Amino acid sequence: MDTPTQRSRNPLDKYIQEFLEYCEIEKNKSDKTIRNYDHYLHRFAAFAGEESCTHPKQINLELVRKYRLFLNRYVNDKGDRLKLITQNYHVIALRAFLKYLSKHDVETLAPEKIELAKNPSRQVESLEGDELSRIFKALEQEPEELLRLRDKAILLTLFSTGVRISELTSLKQQMVNTDRAEFTVRGKGDKLRLVFLSPDAAAAIKAYLKKRTDNHPGLFIAHSKVGKSVEAEITAQGFKRSEKNDGKAVGLSARSIQRLIHKYAMLAGITHKVSPHTFRHSFATDLLRNGADIRSVQTMLGHASITTTQIYTHVTTEGLREVPQKFHAKK
Repeated sequence: MDTPTQRSRNPLDKYIQEFLEYCEIEKNKSDKTIRNYDHYLHRFAAFAGEESCTHPKQINLELVRKYRLFLNRYVNDKGDRLKLITQNYHVIALRAFLKYLSKHDVETLAPEKIELAKNPSRQVESLEGDELSRIFKALEQEPEELLRLRDKAILLTLFSTGVRISELTSLKQQMVNTDRAEFTVRGKGDKLRLVFLSPDAAAAIKAYLKKRTDNHPGLFIAHSKVGKSVEAEITAQGFKRSEKNDGKAVGLSARSIQRLIHKYAMLAGITHKVSPHTFRHSFATDLLRNGADIRSVQTMLGHASITTTQIYTHVTTEGLREVPQKFHAKK
């Protein structure tokens, strides 16, 4: 992990640096989380400095109110404003920092006094049955058998498990038990969870691995010497290639898998955005529509909070449409 950028060492910056080191060593936060905290908190420190606040004891609700106004009105070089969820990420980082200070008896604002802005309900986009069928049908247009087997295994794994793209790309062959149709992933917060493959997904992985002749430990890898790599195919369709491959077997990156999915969505004639996360949404939606309870779906998705899983409640309320017709004003 890169060392956080060196900045002026006033007391507030000093405490922020200590907090980042605490997150790294004692809390074992991920590199990405620490980088985000570093970015969000030093944006706050820069703003606070403009307000003559250089010490935690000077942080108060009025300063936080002005900071939130600053975030809400912030416009970057491209003319884009910060999304509400991004503004909340800044506030979450600030609350975590204040909680750390309070724990270490540093005089400052109590973190519980800061409330997050209420986000509008998210509308998740999933694939309908016909769209899924068309995407899997589009696999037949891949002329190279090895790539076709790999891509089928990837798509079925995503749809049958709901794993995050980062969890998929980190999979090694030895981690996946195709006979038991299960594997363990390390998700957000460094938490382990057991994931179950559908019979079709397990069979697809077996078929793909049987066809491979390399000794790469990764479950899904690039095969640049076989036909066109997915990056080359996307380039041929007018998209910029961002990764170089010297012909050696390398693990597929998240970007490669995103492009792979985009390729088959285009071949299937799907016009809306389809991403690895769309398959995750489709997995959860399919479970709920078929009667799974939301707590079980929470566990299978690896959500720390049921609140996150509740973005799928639109699925569980679809059946309410028939209730008034069946029971309202009946005598």
